[in-house]
Amino acid sequence: MGIFSKLKAVLTKTRDGLSKKLNELFAKNKLGEEFYEELEDILISADVSVKTTMEIVDEIRETAIKEKCKDKEYVIDLLKNELFETLDYADKIEFKSPAIIMVVGVNGVGKTTTIGKLANKFVKEKKKVTIAAADTFRAAAADQLSVWADRAKVRIIKHSEGADASAVVFDAIDSAKAQKTDVLIIDTAGRLHVKANLMEELKKMDRVVKREYPDANFYKLIALDATTGQNAYNQVEVFNEAVGLDGIILTKLDGTAKGGFIISLSYELEVPVCFVGTGEKIDDIEDFDAKDFVEGLF
Repeated sequence: MGIFSKLKAVLTKTRDGLSKKLNELFAKNKLGEEFYEELEDILISADVSVKTTMEIVDEIRETAIKEKCKDKEYVIDLLKNELFETLDYADKIEFKSPAIIMVVGVNGVGKTTTIGKLANKFVKEKKKVTIAAADTFRAAAADQLSVWADRAKVRIIKHSEGADASAVVFDAIDSAKAQKTDVLIIDTAGRLHVKANLMEELKKMDRVVKREYPDANFYKLIALDATTGQNAYNQVEVFNEAVGLDGIILTKLDGTAKGGFIISLSYELEVPVCFVGTGEKIDDIEDFDAKDFVEGLF
């Protein structure tokens, strides 16, 4: 299965809901104010925010009126283009070695699994990869991560449960330098964004990386469970304020009919989507492609 096919497959629920409503709308065969109001409702029902939805529909309305357009396919193309430009708005990341990728997020979003998939992906790209098990808070977190490290055939640096997470990061950086590691991926404890002490721990790890390896390219990515929809806004805002986010990793996209939230979230908060999980297996992660994502919605 190709990359586009995988992405299309995980967007099935979102696409089914969107396509059905759009077909019903176009079946009325009338472009007018009522049409655009209904189009707004359809996008909002796919969890695109009200603010972004209104901007998208205003652009489509303005272009359609100027071009005196009444053709369904033309309007669909306008909609696809607006969705793509909105989703493609945030600056993309180009991962350069030596790279340090710190993965953050709340509990239960699939960080451990995602880190295993990322490690495997970079190994396939001929990179030398190390994982740092800096989630010392959750019982057996390092053991679970070790399983994924074995599957991906990469080194893992870990301490005992309850150890200082920043000490794990310190040792991992020391090891990465000595081993000339291309990519160091840091796992962090899942933390509710309202837990001040855990957010402070995250800031400390951030400082350790910057102090101990200033020459590395440091990327902070938040793993988001797509089924949380608009609730992800608060997560991104708080983690962004704490350590500054460079990108988003989307997980569980196949479990939601409201995948449209990522369009407005990425646009409004100016944080790009970098990777998307497309299944449970170690190979099921892809570089995010805005064009493929939009095509997968139709």
